[in-house]
Amino acid sequence: MEFFKGIDKIEYEGSKSKNDLSFKYYNPEEVILGKKMKEHLKFAMSYWHTLTGGGMDPFGEQTIIRSWDTLNPMERAKARVKAGFEFMEKLGIEYFCFHDKDIAPEADTLEEYFKNLDEIVDEIEKEMKRTGIKLLWGTSNMFSNRRFVHGAATTCNADVFAWGAAQVKKALEITKRLNGSGYVFWGGREGYETLLNTDMGLELDNLARMLSFAKEYANEIGFIGQFYIEPKPKEPTKHQYDFDSGTVIGFLRKYNLDKDFKLNIEANHATLAGHTFQHELRVARINDMLGSVDANMGDTLLGWDTDQFPTNIYDSTLAMYEILMDGGFKEGGLNFDSKLRRASIDVEDMFFAYIAGMDTFAKGLKIAAKLYEDKVFENIIKERYSSFDTGIGKKIVNKEVGLKELSDYALGLKEIKNTSGNQEKLEMILNQYILG
Repeated sequence: MEFFKGIDKIEYEGSKSKNDLSFKYYNPEEVILGKKMKEHLKFAMSYWHTLTGGGMDPFGEQTIIRSWDTLNPMERAKARVKAGFEFMEKLGIEYFCFHDKDIAPEADTLEEYFKNLDEIVDEIEKEMKRTGIKLLWGTSNMFSNRRFVHGAATTCNADVFAWGAAQVKKALEITKRLNGSGYVFWGGREGYETLLNTDMGLELDNLARMLSFAKEYANEIGFIGQFYIEPKPKEPTKHQYDFDSGTVIGFLRKYNLDKDFKLNIEANHATLAGHTFQHELRVARINDMLGSVDANMGDTLLGWDTDQFPTNIYDSTLAMYEILMDGGFKEGGLNFDSKLRRASIDVEDMFFAYIAGMDTFAKGLKIAAKLYEDKVFENIIKERYSSFDTGIGKKIVNKEVGLKELSDYALGLKEIKNTSGNQEKLEMILNQYILG
């Protein structure tokens, strides 16, 4: 059965093409800095927003109805597998990501739920073998069901913690079976609404215990994929413990988990944290913790997680610049954790959205590669901090001086001369590279 009739494989036709169902900038075979564009970007389909998202929002019910939505739960899940792989084939996407709840319906008991998962994973495995499409990462949804009202790893209910652990165990087994490159933890409800009823110390300790249990079990079953944590500051909870890159890195180091985890950075979550996307990527990169990316964007005028498809060339350019500076993706990639707008109800809208996102990051990659090759910002930054390469600056870096020696040096200074930061010039240069 063909789910997207009338839509052929989306091809690269170049920027002058008038065909809406074509790539203008994403040319998967084009070689940039010695690698094919598709290898730099490693695009992945989000199973949840793409196949299960229905346009719901806090004020309204489902608006986007697909052909599979009329089927019973298990038949619907099987149809989504076929539709998802057809969709990826037509877009040339080589990876996907999933939550356990995305791929199979929950049941009255955990045992029945696991049987549902096994049945659907059989279907996914067949499609993966048929198409060659790979699993970028798996994860478990421990936030939607009402049992997780107080959290999962950070719950006040030990039975809920155990249930969450069982879901993690099963999701890890599925991810290993499907040869997934990684496994993500997103603490959807791992936070608090009020400190008046919260034992923050115990909750953080238990969160670390859940992560440790997961790593231990991964070692036991031979899963060697990369573990990730996805930072997010708020929503649905008032304050989430994985607030931003810096907070997560500090948490991982406190509990000696930093060697086992990297970060999965989402653009929209950076906005909610009051940071730029580049900031979050830079913090992860300089701490050797940049792992994978959720490619979307938020609306700075809306204080919630809008998960829009990325169309901002500035953001994609600076994001790809940070990724190139990190040596490119290893196990990670660009997952489109993005959803259609509530009023975008046509099947074609799915394709338009992904084309826009893929073209945006393809163009960003090409610009970032030129910036990287020309060492535009690296050279300027190196010159700006050159006072630490010689003299007293070098002694500071090498810790050859202390406060006494620095005080003696400062007392001998006749004047201090600063140089301009040239911010406007740098923004002008960035504009010139982007505008061409």
